[in-house]
Amino acid sequence: MLKAVLIDLDNTMVLFDEPAFYGRYFERLAPRFVDLWPSEMFQRRLIEAIGALSGNKGEKSNRAFFLDAFTRGTDLAADGIWQRFLDFYRTDYDRIPVDAVVPEGLHEALAELEQSGLPLVVATNPVFPLMVQEKRLSWAGLTPGRFALVTHMENTSYVKPRAGYYRQICERLGERPENCLMVGNDRVNDMAAARTGMKTYLTDEVDPIDYGSLSLTNDGHRAPLVGPTPDFTGSFADVPDAVARLMR
Repeated sequence: MLKAVLIDLDNTMVLFDEPAFYGRYFERLAPRFVDLWPSEMFQRRLIEAIGALSGNKGEKSNRAFFLDAFTRGTDLAADGIWQRFLDFYRTDYDRIPVDAVVPEGLHEALAELEQSGLPLVVATNPVFPLMVQEKRLSWAGLTPGRFALVTHMENTSYVKPRAGYYRQICERLGERPENCLMVGNDRVNDMAAARTGMKTYLTDEVDPIDYGSLSLTNDGHRAPLVGPTPDFTGSFADVPDAVARLMR
C-alpha cells in the first residue's frame, strides 16, 4: 500500500537548462573566492568537493562532508568558507538568469496528490543548503510548506544515487521503502530508488542530460548512465494516475 511520494525537483517539477544555468552560477560564485583561488581552480575544487559527497556513507551531514572535502589541504576555517557561500546565496544567487517553466499540469497534479493525503517529499539531490532549495522551489511557484520534507545539505548524510539517501528519507517519514514512490526525470539518480524496494516513475518532459550529476562509483569513476527500469513512465500530469493504481 502506498504511503508516501518522493518527487525530484530539477527538470521534474521545474524545467530549465541545467548546464547553462550552472555555467552562469560558477561565473558569479567564483569572484567570492578570487582572493583564495583563480576562477578555474576554484571551479575545479568545488566540483571535486561536490563529487566527493558520493562517498558520504551517513557518517556526517552533507554540509560537513562537503566542507571537509572543499577545504582539504588548506588551513582555511570551514565556518568562514560556509559563510561565503551563504552570503552569495542570500544575494547574487537570485540575480542568476534562469528561464524556468513548469511541466504542463504540475499544480493540478500536486493538488490531486495532496488530496490523497499522502505525505509529499521534495527529494532533490541535497547538494545545496535549505535556503537554495527554497529559492529553486519558487521557480515553480512552490513553497516548502506544501511538503512533509525537503532534502538539503544539512538534513541528509547521503546523496543520490546512494540507496542510503532514499532509506534516510523513509526513516524520517517512518515508512518502508516498499510503500513509497519516487518520481523523477533522472534514470540514474532517481530510478536508483528502486534498489531499496521503492516503486519508481520516470517523467519524460525533458530529454536525458549527460551531465553525470553525482553518479559516481566508489572508485571515483563515472557510473554508466543507466538505472533500474522504472515501474511507470509518463508526464508529470499522469503521476496521480500511477499513485491511484498503487493505492488500490
